[in-house]
Amino acid sequence: MNVLNKLGKIVAGSKTRWVTIVIWILLVGMVSSIWPQVNNEETNSNNLLPDEAMSNEAAKLAEEEFPNESGVPLLLVWYQDEGLEEADIKEIQSVYQELESNPVEYQSKVPSFAKIPVAALLESASEDGKALTTPVFFKEDASTEELQKSLQNLKKIITEKVGKNPFDTNLSEDGLHVRMTGPVGIQTDATELFSQADLTLLLATVLLVLVLLIVLYRSPILAVVPLIGVGFAYGLISPMLGFMASNGWIVVDSQAISIMTVLLFGAGTDYCLFLVSRYRDELQLEPNKYKALHLAIANSGGAILMSAATTALGLLTLSLAQYASYDRFAVPFSLAIVMMAVAVVTILPALLAVLGRTAFFPFIPRTDKMVEELEKKKGKRVRKGNTRSRFSKAAGRLVTEKPVPIIVVTLIVLGGLAALVPRIDYSYGVLGSFPEDMPSREGFTIISEHYPAGEIAPTNVIIDTEGEEVDVKEQLTELDFVESVSEPREGKENKEMLQYVVTLSLNPYEEEAIARVPTLKETAEDALAEAGVENASDQVWIGGETATLYDTQNITNRDQQLIIPVVLLIIATLLLIYLRSIVAMAYLLITVVLSFFSALGLGWLIIHYGLGAEAMQGLIPLYAFVFLVALGGDYNIFMISSIWKNRKHMPLKQAIAEGVGETSSVITSAGLILAGTFLVLAVMPIQVLVQFGIVTAIGVLLDTFVVRPLLVPAITTVLGKYSFWPGELWKKEDREKDHS
Repeated sequence: MNVLNKLGKIVAGSKTRWVTIVIWILLVGMVSSIWPQVNNEETNSNNLLPDEAMSNEAAKLAEEEFPNESGVPLLLVWYQDEGLEEADIKEIQSVYQELESNPVEYQSKVPSFAKIPVAALLESASEDGKALTTPVFFKEDASTEELQKSLQNLKKIITEKVGKNPFDTNLSEDGLHVRMTGPVGIQTDATELFSQADLTLLLATVLLVLVLLIVLYRSPILAVVPLIGVGFAYGLISPMLGFMASNGWIVVDSQAISIMTVLLFGAGTDYCLFLVSRYRDELQLEPNKYKALHLAIANSGGAILMSAATTALGLLTLSLAQYASYDRFAVPFSLAIVMMAVAVVTILPALLAVLGRTAFFPFIPRTDKMVEELEKKKGKRVRKGNTRSRFSKAAGRLVTEKPVPIIVVTLIVLGGLAALVPRIDYSYGVLGSFPEDMPSREGFTIISEHYPAGEIAPTNVIIDTEGEEVDVKEQLTELDFVESVSEPREGKENKEMLQYVVTLSLNPYEEEAIARVPTLKETAEDALAEAGVENASDQVWIGGETATLYDTQNITNRDQQLIIPVVLLIIATLLLIYLRSIVAMAYLLITVVLSFFSALGLGWLIIHYGLGAEAMQGLIPLYAFVFLVALGGDYNIFMISSIWKNRKHMPLKQAIAEGVGETSSVITSAGLILAGTFLVLAVMPIQVLVQFGIVTAIGVLLDTFVVRPLLVPAITTVLGKYSFWPGELWKKEDREKDHS
């Protein structure tokens, strides 16, 4: 506290407040001018698996030994609900004739469809005659921005040849429809989706936080101050991350930066509120605004910094993940929390020191003496601010008077929701996370509905025969989930390498197909072993979308099994250091974990039955766990530190009631803002963000209104002195009883 008190005097003194603000302005201006912003360093790479993943090794072997000289494919899906006719085929041929004569930029190759007889091309359509898929290949080194321009030109050509715009149509309408999908279509759609969503997310988050702050604090000035603090923090965070990314130290993508923005405004505003709330309390006791501010920093700074350390370290554990989507979150999120905590104990106090009591206008906090003087001056009674709501006072009484019923009821409710978790179905497909009306997804849907299921994404089986006579085609064909197997293709450099293209009879993106990948591998291994190939298990590689999903499932499961215990261990250690109580550490950790499982269960009810999603994105549990356990711990730390502080000079039950009362208003406000900012993700068109936002917001609300004000203090009441074991407060209560 002494250190924090000194810090307060340094950054928010009557003479130093402006110096602090100027230093921040210069610092933000300097790093922003010499380092790139993080948005300019985002990667568009969709390869999220480690190099040693089987599907990645298969892709590398395929590129080396079985190269596709054509380039990266764009799939044009031509669809006519009434059935494709010869006139439609002629229009398609005219498009390809134009592309042969005048290729669009970065086009590498097109098939010679213009020279194929109309009847033959019509026969290559789907069995029902309603859909035809044709490729256009592009150069592999073309950037997403360059491909977007090429596709715009391609759309103009197709619109001109077809005689209308077939891209923005409803598929149920009459006439020819065209959708662009495949690797190029998905890549350009995804980039456009995130670029549009980033601005929407930022504006929606800022607006929501501003409105909530005005509603909760009824002060227009106070509503803006935390946003200024967050703005200063972001002014440092963005170029710092941009610098790291430009040097190759970290990799950032649009999804990570989108969620980081939400985290910054949500958690950052929470930290601001913790300090502002304490400052308001001190202003009702201390007439000097500077001294009140220094006391506020001294009394709340420890909890803020502890909360930030807990959250930052919890989020940093994501760097242990092998799956890149997790790993890319670690540094941006941790840095955002750390820099926000620094801003809250430096630039925010400086701003408050400038504004003083005016920050709370029109409900200005005053000491009793100041109120009396104002009443004499005005000749009428002046309303004194009340920082404690009826809810907080009632919660404080309830948890100390009827703790056992509260524990029983809350555990039944939370346990019932948590019991739903084993029933959750998960999906790992990237395309399934995008909106149903996204052109590339619509194109894939048409292919899946009108062609055999496995043709959407064939599976590659690559084997190394090591010179032995072996052909696994027969064994693979006999599998009941295999539709067809191609003839083997020899390797370009190593003739002992063979590649088989396997078309499954199952939808290659669904769990049933994903679960068959080991069977494919084992079948090929058995064939090699029978032919006398040594170490057959090391000579088979399975590639393609289904194998990628299989690897994703296994690697994300591995990441969860590693990261979850590490997060719990880190937070347990920090709680133990801060509270000096093994018992308190244990039940705080248990309640936060219970809150997480309850949020996951309730989130599933909303996502599955409310929004109609067949499955929850497989990345959600670990994302939500790390955020909720880290952020949920913040509220518990803030409240429990108040109880611990009060216990030094109060009876236990009074300390608990006062602790709940002191912190309820600010934590409720903070919880509503944090939950609101995560719910903003629901406006995003990407399902993984929508689902993450819903589950995290539910978890924050459960922490705010159930776990923190009811369950945790009720447990503390029931445990009594043992809540502090083996810390000093446990010994203090023992000594009191000895003297009584």
